[in-house]
Amino acid sequence: MEIGLRDLTLKAVAERLDVSVAALYHHVSGKDDLLRLAADSSAGRLRLPADTGQHWAVWLLEWATYTRDAFVADPALLDHFVDADISAEVMAPRIEVILAALARHGFTAAQAREAYELVSAQAIGSAVAAIRDDRASQRGDLPARAALGSLARRRPDELPVIRALSDADDTPGAPEADDAFVHGLRTVLAGLALHRGDDPRAVDAVLAEHLGRPDADDR
Repeated sequence: MEIGLRDLTLKAVAERLDVSVAALYHHVSGKDDLLRLAADSSAGRLRLPADTGQHWAVWLLEWATYTRDAFVADPALLDHFVDADISAEVMAPRIEVILAALARHGFTAAQAREAYELVSAQAIGSAVAAIRDDRASQRGDLPARAALGSLARRRPDELPVIRALSDADDTPGAPEADDAFVHGLRTVLAGLALHRGDDPRAVDAVLAEHLGRPDADDR
Protein backbone atom coordinates (compact mmCIF):
# COMPACT_ATOMS: atom_id res chain seq x y z
CA MET A 1 0.00 0.00 0.00
CA GLU A 2 2.95 2.36 0.64
CA ILE A 3 4.24 1.73 -2.88
CA GLY A 4 0.87 2.23 -4.52
CA LEU A 5 -1.08 -0.12 -6.76
CA ARG A 6 0.08 1.45 -10.04
CA ASP A 7 3.76 0.94 -9.20
CA LEU A 8 3.40 -2.43 -7.46
CA THR A 9 5.92 -5.09 -8.47
CA LEU A 10 7.45 -8.01 -6.63
CA LYS A 11 10.86 -6.35 -6.93
CA ALA A 12 9.57 -3.09 -5.43
CA VAL A 13 7.97 -4.93 -2.50
CA ALA A 14 11.06 -7.04 -1.92
CA GLU A 15 13.26 -3.95 -1.85
CA ARG A 16 10.88 -2.17 0.53
CA LEU A 17 10.92 -5.20 2.87
CA ASP A 18 14.67 -5.78 2.41
CA VAL A 19 14.15 -9.41 1.36
CA SER A 20 14.70 -11.33 -1.86
CA VAL A 21 12.02 -11.70 -4.52
CA ALA A 22 12.27 -15.46 -4.01
CA ALA A 23 11.27 -15.00 -0.37
CA LEU A 24 7.99 -13.38 -1.46
CA TYR A 25 7.03 -16.51 -3.35
CA HIS A 26 6.55 -18.23 -0.01
CA HIS A 27 3.53 -15.93 0.46
CA VAL A 28 2.21 -15.08 -3.02
CA SER A 29 2.17 -17.01 -6.29
CA GLY A 30 3.22 -14.02 -8.40
CA LYS A 31 2.54 -10.40 -9.28
CA ASP A 32 -1.14 -11.00 -10.13
CA ASP A 33 -1.71 -12.64 -6.75
CA LEU A 34 0.07 -9.75 -5.04
CA LEU A 35 -2.08 -7.22 -6.92
CA ARG A 36 -5.29 -9.01 -5.93
CA LEU A 37 -4.27 -8.98 -2.28
CA ALA A 38 -3.35 -5.31 -2.49
CA ALA A 39 -6.62 -4.43 -4.23
CA ASP A 40 -8.60 -6.33 -1.60
CA SER A 41 -6.71 -4.53 1.16
CA SER A 42 -7.27 -1.13 -0.45
CA ALA A 43 -10.99 -1.77 -1.04
CA GLY A 44 -11.43 -3.13 2.48
CA ARG A 45 -10.04 0.06 4.00
CA LEU A 46 -12.58 2.31 2.32
CA ARG A 47 -15.27 3.43 4.75
CA LEU A 48 -18.89 3.46 3.67
CA PRO A 49 -21.04 6.52 4.44
CA ALA A 50 -22.75 6.28 7.80
CA ASP A 51 -26.38 5.14 7.73
CA THR A 52 -28.00 7.66 10.09
CA GLY A 53 -31.57 7.17 8.91
CA GLN A 54 -31.27 9.85 6.25
CA HIS A 55 -33.65 9.90 3.28
CA TRP A 56 -32.94 7.08 0.84
CA ALA A 57 -32.04 9.56 -1.91
CA VAL A 58 -29.54 11.30 0.37
CA TRP A 59 -28.03 7.91 1.27
CA LEU A 60 -27.59 7.06 -2.41
CA LEU A 61 -26.14 10.51 -3.14
CA GLU A 62 -23.62 10.04 -0.34
CA TRP A 63 -22.81 6.52 -1.57
CA ALA A 64 -22.23 7.72 -5.13
CA THR A 65 -20.05 10.63 -3.99
CA TYR A 66 -18.04 8.30 -1.75
CA THR A 67 -17.53 5.85 -4.62
CA ARG A 68 -16.50 8.50 -7.12
CA ASP A 69 -14.10 10.21 -4.71
CA ALA A 70 -12.50 6.89 -3.70
CA PHE A 71 -11.75 5.93 -7.29
CA VAL A 72 -10.52 9.41 -8.25
CA ALA A 73 -8.20 9.43 -5.23
CA ASP A 74 -6.81 5.99 -6.14
CA PRO A 75 -7.17 5.41 -9.90
CA ALA A 76 -5.34 2.09 -9.69
CA LEU A 77 -8.17 0.82 -7.49
CA LEU A 78 -10.60 1.55 -10.33
CA ASP A 79 -8.33 -0.37 -12.72
CA HIS A 80 -8.51 -3.39 -10.42
CA PHE A 81 -12.26 -3.01 -9.99
CA VAL A 82 -12.67 -3.11 -13.79
CA ASP A 83 -10.37 -6.16 -13.98
CA ALA A 84 -12.49 -7.90 -11.30
CA ASP A 85 -9.42 -8.22 -9.06
CA ILE A 86 -11.36 -7.25 -5.92
CA SER A 87 -12.72 -10.44 -4.42
CA ALA A 88 -16.35 -11.26 -3.69
CA GLU A 89 -15.34 -11.79 -0.04
CA VAL A 90 -14.52 -8.08 0.17
CA MET A 91 -17.33 -6.75 -2.04
CA ALA A 92 -20.31 -8.79 -0.81
CA PRO A 93 -20.49 -7.48 2.79
CA ARG A 94 -20.22 -3.89 1.55
CA ILE A 95 -22.96 -4.36 -1.04
CA GLU A 96 -25.11 -5.94 1.68
CA VAL A 97 -24.78 -2.78 3.79
CA ILE A 98 -25.94 -0.65 0.86
CA LEU A 99 -28.88 -2.89 -0.05
CA ALA A 100 -29.94 -3.28 3.60
CA ALA A 101 -30.02 0.51 4.05
CA LEU A 102 -32.39 0.77 1.09
CA ALA A 103 -34.49 -2.15 2.33
CA ARG A 104 -35.10 -0.21 5.55
CA HIS A 105 -36.68 2.49 3.38
CA GLY A 106 -39.12 0.05 1.79
CA PHE A 107 -37.14 -0.98 -1.27
CA THR A 108 -37.60 -4.54 -2.41
CA ALA A 109 -34.40 -6.50 -3.00
CA ALA A 110 -34.81 -6.02 -6.76
CA GLN A 111 -35.44 -2.28 -6.40
CA ALA A 112 -32.43 -1.92 -4.11
CA ARG A 113 -30.19 -3.73 -6.57
CA GLU A 114 -31.46 -1.56 -9.44
CA ALA A 115 -30.83 1.62 -7.46
CA TYR A 116 -27.36 0.46 -6.40
CA GLU A 117 -26.36 -0.42 -9.96
CA LEU A 118 -27.70 2.81 -11.50
CA VAL A 119 -26.08 5.08 -8.95
CA SER A 120 -22.81 3.13 -9.00
CA ALA A 121 -22.69 3.38 -12.79
CA GLN A 122 -23.13 7.15 -12.56
CA ALA A 123 -20.35 7.40 -9.98
CA ILE A 124 -17.95 5.15 -11.88
CA GLY A 125 -18.58 6.99 -15.14
CA SER A 126 -17.82 10.31 -13.48
CA ALA A 127 -14.67 8.88 -11.89
CA VAL A 128 -13.46 7.58 -15.26
CA ALA A 129 -13.98 11.03 -16.82
CA ALA A 130 -12.12 12.76 -13.99
CA ILE A 131 -9.19 10.31 -14.11
CA ARG A 132 -9.03 10.53 -17.90
CA ASP A 133 -8.89 14.32 -17.80
CA ASP A 134 -6.23 14.26 -15.09
CA ARG A 135 -4.04 11.84 -17.05
CA ALA A 136 -4.46 13.91 -20.21
CA SER A 137 -3.42 17.02 -18.30
CA GLN A 138 -0.35 15.25 -16.93
CA ARG A 139 0.68 14.44 -20.52
CA GLY A 140 0.16 18.05 -21.46
CA ASP A 141 -2.93 17.22 -23.54
CA LEU A 142 -6.23 19.00 -23.41
CA PRO A 143 -8.78 17.29 -21.15
CA ALA A 144 -11.50 15.54 -23.14
CA ARG A 145 -14.11 18.17 -22.28
CA ALA A 146 -11.89 21.00 -23.48
CA ALA A 147 -10.82 19.03 -26.56
CA LEU A 148 -14.42 19.03 -27.76
CA GLY A 149 -14.19 22.79 -27.93
CA SER A 150 -10.92 22.86 -29.87
CA LEU A 151 -12.48 24.11 -33.11
CA ALA A 152 -9.89 26.58 -34.37
CA ARG A 153 -9.05 24.44 -37.40
CA ARG A 154 -12.69 23.94 -38.39
CA ARG A 155 -14.93 26.08 -40.51
CA PRO A 156 -17.56 28.02 -38.54
CA ASP A 157 -20.31 25.83 -40.01
CA GLU A 158 -18.68 22.54 -38.97
CA LEU A 159 -19.65 20.56 -35.85
CA PRO A 160 -22.42 22.95 -34.80
CA VAL A 161 -23.58 20.96 -31.78
CA ILE A 162 -20.06 20.60 -30.37
CA ARG A 163 -19.53 24.31 -31.05
CA ALA A 164 -22.65 25.11 -29.06
CA LEU A 165 -21.37 22.94 -26.20
CA SER A 166 -18.04 24.74 -26.31
CA ASP A 167 -19.76 28.10 -26.14
CA ALA A 168 -21.86 26.91 -23.20
CA ASP A 169 -18.79 25.63 -21.35
CA ASP A 170 -17.10 29.02 -21.80
CA THR A 171 -20.10 30.89 -20.42
CA PRO A 172 -19.56 32.36 -16.92
CA GLY A 173 -21.38 30.16 -14.42
CA ALA A 174 -21.16 27.03 -16.60
CA PRO A 175 -21.26 23.91 -14.40
CA GLU A 176 -17.98 22.42 -13.23
CA ALA A 177 -17.41 18.66 -13.38
CA ASP A 178 -18.55 18.15 -9.76
CA ASP A 179 -21.74 20.12 -10.36
CA ALA A 180 -22.41 18.10 -13.52
CA PHE A 181 -21.93 14.90 -11.50
CA VAL A 182 -24.41 16.00 -8.84
CA HIS A 183 -26.89 17.19 -11.48
CA GLY A 184 -26.72 13.80 -13.18
CA LEU A 185 -27.23 12.02 -9.87
CA ARG A 186 -30.27 14.12 -9.06
CA THR A 187 -31.73 13.20 -12.43
CA VAL A 188 -31.14 9.49 -11.77
CA LEU A 189 -32.59 9.72 -8.27
CA ALA A 190 -35.65 11.59 -9.51
CA GLY A 191 -36.16 8.78 -12.02
CA LEU A 192 -35.87 6.17 -9.28
CA ALA A 193 -38.41 8.08 -7.21
CA LEU A 194 -40.85 8.14 -10.11
CA HIS A 195 -40.33 4.42 -10.72
CA ARG A 196 -41.09 3.69 -7.04
CA GLY A 197 -44.19 5.86 -7.01
CA ASP A 198 -42.61 8.62 -4.92
CA ASP A 199 -43.00 12.29 -5.79
CA PRO A 200 -39.79 13.11 -7.72
CA ARG A 201 -40.09 16.83 -6.95
CA ALA A 202 -40.31 16.12 -3.23
CA VAL A 203 -37.29 13.84 -3.44
CA ASP A 204 -35.30 16.45 -5.36
CA ALA A 205 -36.26 19.06 -2.78
CA VAL A 206 -34.79 16.81 -0.07
CA LEU A 207 -31.58 16.52 -2.09
CA ALA A 208 -31.47 20.27 -2.69
CA GLU A 209 -31.78 20.94 1.03
CA HIS A 210 -29.07 18.39 1.81
CA LEU A 211 -26.76 20.02 -0.72
CA GLY A 212 -27.52 23.49 0.55
CA ARG A 213 -29.27 24.40 -2.69
CA PRO A 214 -32.83 25.35 -1.71
CA ASP A 215 -34.05 25.58 -5.30
CA ALA A 216 -34.93 22.09 -6.48
CA ASP A 217 -34.29 21.38 -10.15
CA ASP A 218 -37.31 21.82 -12.40
CA ARG A 219 -37.70 18.38 -13.90
